[in-house]
Amino acid sequence: MIIKAVFCRLLYFFLSIFADESNTIYDMKQVSKIILCLLCMAMALIGCRDKVRSKADTADPQAAVSQSMKRISKVEKQGDMHQYDVADRQRITDFIPKGYKLFEKISGDLNKDGLEDCVLIIKATRKDGFERDYEGKLIDRNRRGIIILFTEKDGYKLASKNYNCFSSENEEGGVYYAPELWVEERKGNLYLRYCHGRYGYWEYCFRYQGSDFMLIGYEATYNHGPLVLGKTSINFLTGVEYDDENINADKFDAESDDDPVADEVFKRTVVKLKKKPLMKLSEIEDFDELRFE
Repeated sequence: MIIKAVFCRLLYFFLSIFADESNTIYDMKQVSKIILCLLCMAMALIGCRDKVRSKADTADPQAAVSQSMKRISKVEKQGDMHQYDVADRQRITDFIPKGYKLFEKISGDLNKDGLEDCVLIIKATRKDGFERDYEGKLIDRNRRGIIILFTEKDGYKLASKNYNCFSSENEEGGVYYAPELWVEERKGNLYLRYCHGRYGYWEYCFRYQGSDFMLIGYEATYNHGPLVLGKTSINFLTGVEYDDENINADKFDAESDDDPVADEVFKRTVVKLKKKPLMKLSEIEDFDELRFE
């Protein structure tokens, strides 16, 4: 403000001189010098103003965050928000290989560093992966895969990948619908669960160790509607399998075999497994064919 006031006073002074016809001592050369001086002062004034603004932005980081959020909000309105993460520095879609598309994204801290990591379920887009069902409808049978990205300060780091380990979400389910894949993070571990409605579920537990996600646990239930026929739980770290059998599984309501008439009572069998190296997520070819002995 002070610089501006001084500039205005000088400008008024010089203009008053030119307006006074009695002042004949100022020739054209002097006038040119005065105009050049005024221009230099104007540029200096603009420079000082920009410098002050720059300092204000640096002193107020919230202003910078606000500007970034405005830009991200604009991207979100364009329907492309899923591509921006980690302070808007890197796109998760950069890790998806050609011939695949993003099917689902899950977030969670998978290496216990306090940062939200990314689990990407991807799906192939091959033309020969489509086929017609018994009704003549075109069905996408392309398989799915998984990519896990750890979040770091300057972007993402690839932690594990397996492009074709899951079957299509449109696979046949026999007399029932196809099992549904659920992916989530719980207590720093990665859980892959197949839900099969009235027939139960099976679930794999992975933990990051060394350079990959290792299979450390497995759990499954075998159901007949609401009735649990049996349960299996395996701890691959200890090498112990627990098999629970419902000894009242054959006791049903006479009018509905879905309604048990007795409480579920389980008889447990403990099996010691042979010592084997832990399975790596990146090396499992097909979860549908995964068996444990």
